[in-house]
Amino acid sequence: MAQMAVVGPARTRMFGVALTGAGAFMVVAGAATWAMISRKLADESITVADDARWFAGAKVAGPLTAFSQADIIDHHARGISGGKTYAELAQDDPVRATMMNASFLRASLFTSVLSFGVAAMAVGVGALTTISGRAVLALGKGVRRR
Repeated sequence: MAQMAVVGPARTRMFGVALTGAGAFMVVAGAATWAMISRKLADESITVADDARWFAGAKVAGPLTAFSQADIIDHHARGISGGKTYAELAQDDPVRATMMNASFLRASLFTSVLSFGVAAMAVGVGALTTISGRAVLALGKGVRRR
């Protein structure tokens, strides 16, 4: 029968404290990032267009309103271009500049949506890491050196 290595209680506690601290840091960093992105979007004073499918008239300050505004920008731009994208338009087409601006605005809004997702993931992973650290600390109390 293989013999298992036993880790001392001090190392177990140290590992538990490290996990708990790292998890708490990730939760705080993720929440702060979410708040900062939300505040910066709100400072832009963007309102979702009245003809948007979702959140019409709402202030853009979160991932769902940012996505909704990006969607309606695409709808309006394609209406102007006859359904064509920037790349599909002839280089001398005067609508091309409008499509480029629409693409830029959509990309900026999608970047904020992605940032919200990363912040939420940091909070989730941080919470799991904190719980794991607390579990290791609890296990460490039962570890005895042989």
